Amino acid sequence: MKRFLYIFSILTAGAGFTACEDVIDLDVPEGKTYTVVDAWITNAPGKQDIRITQTVPYTSTQPAPVVDNAVVILSDLTDGTTYNFTFADGVYSYDPGADNSIGKLNHAYRLRVQLGEEIFEATDTIRNVPAIDSITYEYKKEEDAESGEEGYYARFHGRDLPGQTDYYWIRSYRNSLARKEADVFAINAAFNEGITDSAVFITPISEGITKYDKPFQLNETVIVRIASCTKASHTFLTHVESQLNNGGLFASILQNVKSNLVNTNTASQARVLGWFGTSGVKYNEKVIR
Repeated sequence: MKRFLYIFSILTAGAGFTACEDVIDLDVPEGKTYTVVDAWITNAPGKQDIRITQTVPYTSTQPAPVVDNAVVILSDLTDGTTYNFTFADGVYSYDPGADNSIGKLNHAYRLRVQLGEEIFEATDTIRNVPAIDSITYEYKKEEDAESGEEGYYARFHGRDLPGQTDYYWIRSYRNSLARKEADVFAINAAFNEGITDSAVFITPISEGITKYDKPFQLNETVIVRIASCTKASHTFLTHVESQLNNGGLFASILQNVKSNLVNTNTASQARVLGWFGTSGVKYNEKVIR
């Protein structure tokens, strides 16, 4: 495919600046197409969804094509229960009912995805998760806020579980679960292993639920979810975040984040992208008054 890449060169000349512009006709190869599995199971009650799509070229503006012919089976390795996911409306889902959950704390799960003759499997465990004790907020004027944006800056309060290294994925929402605000990742109550245990979440994490340049406003609802992760899933999430925020003059080359879905046929070269993860989840919310 043909794309134009504009390169701007700014040269210093004495006290002034001059600029030149070159137009390069760049042929970008489309690359190989891969199947992507987006599967995250929690202990929240109700329907659980799994999305399977295919990759598109980097410069494409088209949505990722949906894979609708896979066989998707989730197995609870702890109690032996099996859940067959069915395809409808673009996703594979299983609905145990509004008051029931297929995810259970401290249970191990295996996801099996069959694509034609190829079978891919991954495992993960739902770990325990602490409560969000409360959510508070502080009103800041433009001149008082580091971002220069007037509004309400929220933070959550909670304490890391004692006795082991815990990995957390904290996500905030504005007004509803359909409007994601920010993601923050923590190990115990900080950013690294071996620093704390059973401590309250440090300020950069607890205040990370508010977007730096878009604070909450009067009468809006702050919703916070904390999710437990295994170390492997936490590593995957932080690598994805790093790729999404990779930009600027010194950005590194984009790369696919390693998947935990393994082809059961060791002689096959076929592979998929994406991740199968599990979480225990807890929520809290606060209306800005």
